[in-house]
Amino acid sequence: MGHLWDQMANQEASVRQDDYLRVSILGDTTTDTNSSSSKTIRHHISDLKMMLVELYRGKPFSFWILLLLSGGAMLIAFPASSLLSRLYYSNGGKSKWILSWVAVAGWPLTALALLPTYIFCNTYPTRLNLKLTISYAVVGFLSAADNLLYAYAYAYLPASTASLLASSSLIFSALFGYLLVGNRINASIINSVVMITAALTIIALDSDSDLYGNVSKTQYTMGFVYDILGSALHGLIFALSELLFVKLLGRTSFHVVLEQHVMVSLFAFTFTTVGLVVGRSFQGMEEEARNFKGGITSYSMVLVWSAITFQLGVLGATGVLFLASTMLAGVLNAVRVPLTSIAAVILLRDPMSGFKILSLVITFWGFCSYIYGSRPSKNDHSTTSF
Repeated sequence: MGHLWDQMANQEASVRQDDYLRVSILGDTTTDTNSSSSKTIRHHISDLKMMLVELYRGKPFSFWILLLLSGGAMLIAFPASSLLSRLYYSNGGKSKWILSWVAVAGWPLTALALLPTYIFCNTYPTRLNLKLTISYAVVGFLSAADNLLYAYAYAYLPASTASLLASSSLIFSALFGYLLVGNRINASIINSVVMITAALTIIALDSDSDLYGNVSKTQYTMGFVYDILGSALHGLIFALSELLFVKLLGRTSFHVVLEQHVMVSLFAFTFTTVGLVVGRSFQGMEEEARNFKGGITSYSMVLVWSAITFQLGVLGATGVLFLASTMLAGVLNAVRVPLTSIAAVILLRDPMSGFKILSLVITFWGFCSYIYGSRPSKNDHSTTSF
């Protein structure tokens, strides 16, 4: 019996020793894993630093100046345009046609930006044919309708809310891009669609804390609907523009994109001008200017700067796309949404509830997911020329 007890004791001691050795080995393995993980992180940081240094040295100083100016135009001009649209209504403006007309009235600025590409870059204007002209006219008509829908939205919604809702154009861009152009949709893009939809639902449920005093619940709901419809049309316009490049132009370069924007804006300007004339909105501009807060000078400045900032934003976005990548343009577009909302709260005293802040965070998350899902694969070697 004593011998049996001693044997069991020896077995138990042996088991304890094995357990001790196993724990020691696992501990060493965990330490090695943590050390390896730390080295991997440091290695990635070192590689990133080297890549940035090489990238900086590989481009001339003028390139970085142009990229900085283009990115700054996106982050300043687009939010400024949104704020000026809301300021137009809050200071006494009433015509939706006038505001939609202003959005495309600055098209000659983009046309002027084309001249240096023809003079210094040895490029020539794209030859127009009937099919291309009709395509420009169709997209221009849709653009005019899109601007009108957004003008109605800004009449009834705070600028911060309208900017958040306009981010839903990402959903429709993915949808129409898949249906019309055959762009890919992966899990990250589906996740971004779900997140942005959730953010829009939060805003809709919190509408009571988001109303201006002179806006009824019905008008707010209509503004919400107009903004979503405008975003849907915006997504369709993006897809049709991409299809236009693929099917008709067959090439994507800086001056070709500017030409496309100029022609679409010209047709949109024409259609909107016809609407202004038919609706007799031009005749009402003088009376509207007299009743505007700050008088005729303030009224003129709001309209002029609305036209300028919108075109500067478009030029900035085009510059970022072709100097850097769609990825950087997407990142700046994601940053633009919270910038607009914060500026609207500070400058226009927009209401900002906890639900809207949550919606803003979720929207930004959705943008990041979309950008990650839209990143080019290693096999993509697309190049862009001027």
